[in-house]
Amino acid sequence: MATAPVIQAIPSGPQRTMAKGLFVVNRSVPAFSPKAFISKIGSGKTIKDYKNKQAIFSQGQPADSVFYIRSGKVKLIVVSKRGKEAVIAILQKGDFFGEGALAGQPLRIASASAMPRATVVRVERGAMVKLLHKQPKFAEIFMAYLLSRNVRIEADLVDQLFNSSEKRLARVLLLLANFGKEAQPLPVVAKLSQETLASMIGTTRSRVSFFMNKFRKLGFLEYTNGAMNVHSSLLTVILHD
Repeated sequence: MATAPVIQAIPSGPQRTMAKGLFVVNRSVPAFSPKAFISKIGSGKTIKDYKNKQAIFSQGQPADSVFYIRSGKVKLIVVSKRGKEAVIAILQKGDFFGEGALAGQPLRIASASAMPRATVVRVERGAMVKLLHKQPKFAEIFMAYLLSRNVRIEADLVDQLFNSSEKRLARVLLLLANFGKEAQPLPVVAKLSQETLASMIGTTRSRVSFFMNKFRKLGFLEYTNGAMNVHSSLLTVILHD
């Protein structure tokens, strides 16, 4: 079985953190440990380990809880009535998902699965609401997190509407490699196939393959011992008109 690729950002000169609205830098959410707050929940909370591709919830199921990623990564997928599939997000440790349950969303509008594995905390809607009421600090930071996610979603929409598939791929790779955040670049240990990347940016696998080869030849990507490293110089693709 092939080793899962690792995507990691490597600085290469001064880093520009914002590029014409194409690249989102998450600096608004203060550092904190949601685990400390979530640990205060007595009932209505479960913790589960998920294997690669194992479903956490499925599209159309009741939206009755919120989830928090303790470790690993989670992929969110939407499937149309005609069976067309789109990857809408890849979330990592420290992220929440399924928060639509707090806004009265009756059914899940997407499916969530581990990628390649994850440890996830499930908090029932009532328990989460109670925590938000009893812990103002947690509520404040949770709101900041949701606003930050909203900014990211808006940027994704702008990217999808106005930019080429080459720029969209470059942006996704940089985001997955944690580029532009205050923390050091983190490896993305996940089996990211070219089909998955194509689904994320709305193009074909052959186009993704073409651009990945181009990025590698230009020195923006490099492969070492089965790991793919993303250089921050890849940002020049986004900046180029």
